[in-house]
Amino acid sequence: MSTAMIPPELQPIGAIGLGIMGAPMNRNLLAAGADLRVWARNPDVARALAADGAGVCASVAELVRQVRVLVLNVSDTPDVEALMLGDDGILAHAPSGLMVVDHSTIDPMRTRALAQAAARHDVTFVDAPVSGGEPGARSGTLSLMVGGPEEVVNRLRPIFDVVGSTLTHVGASGAGQIAKACNQLVVGETLVAVGEAFALAEQSGVDPARVRAALLGGFAGSRILEVHGQRLLDGDFEPGFQVELYRKDLGIVAGLGRDLGLVTEGIEPVRAAVDAALEAGQARHDVSILARFCVRARDRGDEP
Repeated sequence: MSTAMIPPELQPIGAIGLGIMGAPMNRNLLAAGADLRVWARNPDVARALAADGAGVCASVAELVRQVRVLVLNVSDTPDVEALMLGDDGILAHAPSGLMVVDHSTIDPMRTRALAQAAARHDVTFVDAPVSGGEPGARSGTLSLMVGGPEEVVNRLRPIFDVVGSTLTHVGASGAGQIAKACNQLVVGETLVAVGEAFALAEQSGVDPARVRAALLGGFAGSRILEVHGQRLLDGDFEPGFQVELYRKDLGIVAGLGRDLGLVTEGIEPVRAAVDAALEAGQARHDVSILARFCVRARDRGDEP
C-alpha cells in the first residue's frame, strides 16, 4: 500500500459502502492521510470507521455536499443506480465538479448510462472495479480496471495508488466494468479447470499437491492455480470473495454476452458449480470452493 499523502484538491473524500471490501479500502485511505467522510444505512458500520478517524454524515445529501471525490463500493447495479439517481440521491445534491468513483462490480451498459446522467449534472462517474478480494483490499494491492475520461483518471491516481498496486485505464466509461466481467469469466473457467485437474489426479492415485507444483512450473501456471489451488489443498475457504457475490457477477457476464450476441458456453459449467455450491449452503464461502463442486455438480450430482 502506498503511504503517499493524498493531495488537498482531492479532499475531503466521501465513501458509501463499508463492507467486506469497502471497509479495508477506506482504512487504507485514512492511513494515507485522507480526510474521509462516510455514510452508511447501518450506523454501527459507520461508527467502526469513525473509530479509525473518519467523519460520519447523517445522510447522503450531507455527505455529497462536503466532498470532492465520492467512492462507492456496494453490491449490485440497482444499489448504485438508487444511490446515483434516487430523488434524494447523489446527483440530486452533487456540487458541480464532483468526481464519483465506483468500485462496485455492476452492469457495464448501465454504467455508461449512469456516466451520461452524471455528466448532465457536471459530475464525472468513473467505473473502477477491482480484483484481489479482501486480502488485496486489506494490503492495498488490488488490481483496478478503470473506465472514464483519461484526465479525470489521472487526477484520481493518488487515491487509486493507495487502494491498489496495479491500475489499467481500460478506456471510456463502462470499459472498466467490461474488463471486470472478462476477469470474472477467466477466474471461473480457470477454477473449473483446476477442480477437474485435481479430481483427475486424485482419482488416478496421484497427489494433487504435486500435480499443482508441476503445473506451476509450466504454461498451465496461473494466479488461480497458485492461490486458489493452495486453498483447495488446505481446505481454507474463509471468504476473500464470496460465492453468492460471484453468482451476481456471472449474471453480468451472461447478460453482457446475450446483449452482444456472443455464445459464452464456457461459463455454463461455472454457473452449474455455483448453483451446486449454493444448494449445499456455501454462499458465504470463498469462491475457490467452486473447484470442489465442478466435476461432481456436472457429472455425478452429489456434494463434495
